Amino acid sequence: MKLYEICFSPTGGTKKAADVLANELGQEILSVDLTDSGKNFADISLTEEDVAVIAVPSYGGRVPEPAVKRIAAIKGNGARAVLVCVYGNRAYEDTLVELQDTAKQAGFCVISAVAAIAEHSIARQFAAGRPDAQDQALLKEFAEHIQRKLSAGDVSEPAIPGNRPYKKAGGGGMVPKPSRDCTECGLCAEQCPVQAIDRDDPKKVNGSACISCMRCVTICPHSARKVNSVMLAAVNAMLKKVCSVKKECELYI
Repeated sequence: MKLYEICFSPTGGTKKAADVLANELGQEILSVDLTDSGKNFADISLTEEDVAVIAVPSYGGRVPEPAVKRIAAIKGNGARAVLVCVYGNRAYEDTLVELQDTAKQAGFCVISAVAAIAEHSIARQFAAGRPDAQDQALLKEFAEHIQRKLSAGDVSEPAIPGNRPYKKAGGGGMVPKPSRDCTECGLCAEQCPVQAIDRDDPKKVNGSACISCMRCVTICPHSARKVNSVMLAAVNAMLKKVCSVKKECELYI
């Protein structure tokens, strides 16, 4: 059995949660970075003896479109899948059911699903520091339940919350732009999951391609990429009420 960690995590929060589960489920982990726009995911083929932790963030209650396309290209071949959606303490809505459908269409056998919380990728003060120690302890406990199901050879599919058809996907909207501190080092263009930043001129951004993942903001060594302050203030005000109550991680098995 091989354990694959298949993860779309532009700012690292999703991977942090997925790592906890993966490290408890297996010792040798094969990582598949779904943010790598240059990778041919059709070359990845699992077997029914394998297990995959498939993790994505929730963007407006949906799976990010690039992640859907890249997961769909992988050949699951009956491998058992543990689905993980990570959200910034607001709601994950239809993310898990969309991930479930995507994984099944790719040939995975879904045996469990987890909703976890991580620091909001845009409004960073919400769920700051999560997954925290309490979250990680709970995720390790979830992994024990999942491991028991795997050991028992139980491939039953859990009931996963969400709606079909899924809620309408929102637009990106929050497009980070360079400030005068930008040195044009090109790191943001190199690591953008959708290649929305011009490699020859990193100050140029394709706003229609940008998915507002905030990878460029997170990795810039000079903190030189910012979102519009007025739009950010509006997002903060909108989220303040809905994110005020601490959400907990959830397991579906």
